[in-house]
Amino acid sequence: MATENASPNLKEGEAGLSNMVKTLVLENNTNPSANKIPSADEASDMSVTGSIDPSEPDDAKPAETSLLAKIIRKGLIESKQDLDVLRNDPNSPLFSVKTFEALHLKPELLKGVYAMGFNAPSKIQETALPTLLADPPQNMIAQSQSGTGKTAAFVLAMLSRVDTSKPYPQVLCLSPTYELAIQTGEVAAKMAQFCPDILLRFAVRGEEVPRGEKIKEHIIIGTPGKILDWGLKYKHFDMKKVTVFVLDEADVMIATQGHQDQCIRIHKQLSPRCQMMFFSATYDKEVMEFAEYIVPNPIVIRLLREQESLDNIKQFYVKCRNLDDKYQAISNIYGVITVGQAIIFCHTRKTAGWLAGKMSTDGHAVGILSGDLTVEQRLAVLDRFRAGLEKVLITTNVLSRGIDVEQVTIVVNFDLPMNQRQEADYETYLHRIGRTGRFGKNGIAINLISSDNDMNICNAIEKHFGKPILLLDADNVDEIEKIGT
Repeated sequence: MATENASPNLKEGEAGLSNMVKTLVLENNTNPSANKIPSADEASDMSVTGSIDPSEPDDAKPAETSLLAKIIRKGLIESKQDLDVLRNDPNSPLFSVKTFEALHLKPELLKGVYAMGFNAPSKIQETALPTLLADPPQNMIAQSQSGTGKTAAFVLAMLSRVDTSKPYPQVLCLSPTYELAIQTGEVAAKMAQFCPDILLRFAVRGEEVPRGEKIKEHIIIGTPGKILDWGLKYKHFDMKKVTVFVLDEADVMIATQGHQDQCIRIHKQLSPRCQMMFFSATYDKEVMEFAEYIVPNPIVIRLLREQESLDNIKQFYVKCRNLDDKYQAISNIYGVITVGQAIIFCHTRKTAGWLAGKMSTDGHAVGILSGDLTVEQRLAVLDRFRAGLEKVLITTNVLSRGIDVEQVTIVVNFDLPMNQRQEADYETYLHRIGRTGRFGKNGIAINLISSDNDMNICNAIEKHFGKPILLLDADNVDEIEKIGT
């Protein structure tokens, strides 16, 4: 596949996560030290001197979280979640495939699929691909997390629909950000490496088309604003001739100001016969309403909610009077039991920086992950933690849900997760303590309680999940020793 100004193909198996984004321009940053990882002491200073209020809750930007997950999940994650497939006509046959050969792909595309390391379709691929490749084309709304093979599924459908004898754009793929568009383009370039006649163009910042010139590439992957300008404002291509429209990361699109309106304006220019594909990691009311507007008469594939088991995670709470008390509790636990690696969650950047400084001063190898780091810096921190160079990772809510580190034995909620109403955030709690007790091993979750509201949240969490959270006296050596057995 030929790409117009595409970034170089990434080599599989390059050392470390951070190397996987070196070909991407993630930040327009002229400061050479911008991507240096701050030390724990520097993080402590940054926590009180940054331009963003460090005492505010530090939450992840949806686009950055999605990008991290895409980069981190180099291989396919085998989803345990079942699929719920909804059809307008329940009597219409629904096909699934167990091999890529069963899809009757062009030989060059099949060769590209195998060259990428896909041996058999993932769960979402075996259900989605027969529908996406059906004739006549069918519209689809699909819920799928990063790492399940979702991007490969819709990219394969995009490539299969291209008629190389027609020198104009036939496929539009919308992503919320430059970085996510480039990620999709990388997948397309790899999959079509044996199809030199299929041409791809990126419609992202920095890419321009001379005034009056028509675009000849078959596939355009880019952000809504740039595609809208090229198609509607400057007439660089005829949007009525587009036969496939893919809207990826719809939940991130909704969270990005202006993108939803731009997507709707693009959609209005398309032919009613255009095949629509809509993908989102979450499936709340706002996403569903957006999907129903964009995609007429779809087949809907949803993930049935996975209940992560807490059976192999022992949960405790420790009563503390203040921040120093919380720190003393952590120190006592570290002094008594052998901790492989630990993740400590804080509510704000300020608390995370303060804690990192104190633990570093006391001789702990500490990494810190917070919202003031660039994507490259976060990947480098995760590289070091996964390699065991740091035994403690202190983080706010920016930690990607795609992080699995086998050696993590303890998760500490320095601050309990709560929503804007100061109530228990059950989903975040499950996500946090699910970082331990993975791969069939036993894990420990410790919640530090320093107020009546903390205690109310802890009780609500215990009731919600139906699993006991036991009181731990962090001043009692014998009690601490018991949790480590």
